[in-house]
Amino acid sequence: MKIRVVCRKLYDYVRYDLKEIAFPSSLPDPPGTIRRPKLTLKEKWCILKEATRLYGASWVRDIGPELRPNDYKKAKEESDPTSTEKGKSTGEPTVLEDLAVAARGGAETLKPALRRIYMTRASTYTSAVKNYVETYQEGLKDVLDEKAAGKGQQGNEPTKPSALPPPPPPSSS
Repeated sequence: MKIRVVCRKLYDYVRYDLKEIAFPSSLPDPPGTIRRPKLTLKEKWCILKEATRLYGASWVRDIGPELRPNDYKKAKEESDPTSTEKGKSTGEPTVLEDLAVAARGGAETLKPALRRIYMTRASTYTSAVKNYVETYQEGLKDVLDEKAAGKGQQGNEPTKPSALPPPPPPSSS
């Protein structure tokens, strides 16, 4: 008799509890939601084929206007001869152009270019930190001077007049 009870409990555990532990059921959908129909095998195949095509196209540098039509519209607008060109450099190469040229030359030319970029950034960071410290010290000095001036005036009169009138003296009746 005990073996039958143990077997039934074990069967119920595997059938209900273990299934819920391994594959928990989600909360039921709220009322009013419309479930989408299941996809057919042909629809699943079409989705897989399109996803594979898009994934393969994403590995190409220029994937074409059929995948990114909005990007190509922007490029056409920028290439209009009627539009004014703003923000063009004055002939000085940008950091990216400098790195691209250095990378083409190999490691011998890339290393000094990277060193120059890092040294420029380090000096900019150092000057920014120095400027911050100087400004902070000036502000701290101003606050301390105001407090010192406030303590000197406290003996004669208060620095800030109170907004409320003084309380009336207690009446003796």
